[in-house]
Amino acid sequence: MLLFVLVGFTSDNDFPVPTGINNMLFYVQRSLNKNTIIYQLNTNKDGEVNEEEPIKIYWVNYAGKGDSEPLNYIQRKYAYGVSVRLIDTEKKTFSFNFVSYKKQVLYLIKSPVDKKYKVLSYFNNKLVIVNRVYIHIEGGAFWTPKVKYIDVGVKDPIKNEDFTERVIP
Repeated sequence: MLLFVLVGFTSDNDFPVPTGINNMLFYVQRSLNKNTIIYQLNTNKDGEVNEEEPIKIYWVNYAGKGDSEPLNYIQRKYAYGVSVRLIDTEKKTFSFNFVSYKKQVLYLIKSPVDKKYKVLSYFNNKLVIVNRVYIHIEGGAFWTPKVKYIDVGVKDPIKNEDFTERVIP
């Protein structure tokens, strides 16, 4: 059963907030360490979205030197990678989901207001902009971590208000 609860954002206050990353769509952090996964719009040399691979995903090693590196094969295929589908060729709109959590559909859509791509999804039957994700893990094993909850930092595009939705997987 999937449960959504409105809560305050509960990730550790010591977690870094990524800044200075052009075209960042959202980021993911986990309770395991401060390293952060960045989901960034992937564009070609003309600044147009890459239709074959619209989202570039990589780690920022905040627990170390702050350098970045791509996800490895296992992370891409079984944990933090995304499965993307082009749903509107004219507007270059995509739907996608995490390879590890297929229940939540997300949309990569170009905003008619600021002409920038945003990630949107439905929580509690309300369309919101996704900004950050915090995964709280308690125990488990490498292939089967015990995810207690997922806090998703979102913005109401109409009211321009930030809030957090909690997902209990």
